Amino acid sequence: MIHLRTYVYIDSLQPQLAAYMASVSQGFLPVPGDAALWIEVSPGMAVHRLTDIALKATRVHLSQQVVEREFGTMVVHHRDQSDVREAGRVVLQRMGAQQSDRKTCRVTWNEIIRGMMPDHTVLINRQNRRGSMILPEQSMFILETEPAGYVIYAANQAEKAANITLIDVRAVGAYGRLTIAGREADVDEAAAAAVHAVENPSWS
Repeated sequence: MIHLRTYVYIDSLQPQLAAYMASVSQGFLPVPGDAALWIEVSPGMAVHRLTDIALKATRVHLSQQVVEREFGTMVVHHRDQSDVREAGRVVLQRMGAQQSDRKTCRVTWNEIIRGMMPDHTVLINRQNRRGSMILPEQSMFILETEPAGYVIYAANQAEKAANITLIDVRAVGAYGRLTIAGREADVDEAAAAAVHAVENPSWS
């Protein structure tokens, strides 16, 4: 029995998120404007079968696959949204599942820290080498979700909503973590968009 944990469809990858995903992807690299689908299932090994189904049925490209004992994640993308939607449809059909069967996202942490101190920003920048850097005096928004994959949608919607800097997006494992930074007003707007996104994830 394969359980659907995360099912997130993104209609158009925003520039910073696409670049960040490319920095961690081991497969075909996404570019801004691509549609993408993030699926997480349990047990983890089942993701190989689902990936094979999606790739054989459509023209989508595999950008990432993470196989852990408990969870497995696959990320596919394509310029044509219809291909990405079809990939999701055939995967769900093979699982005997519906998109509504995905696990409801739970926000486990949500906080804005304003006027960051230099010591704090330097440490964050040394820890996160795949995204951009946070600068002193900027505000920082941090979001943690369970399941992890939902932070991808949160990051994309935050970038759509405001002029922010994407610092870190960790979307595999037990919990997902998103860190963004920028001017206080922009971070407030992006944070609201990110929380709304995980509370009302997309339907494809």
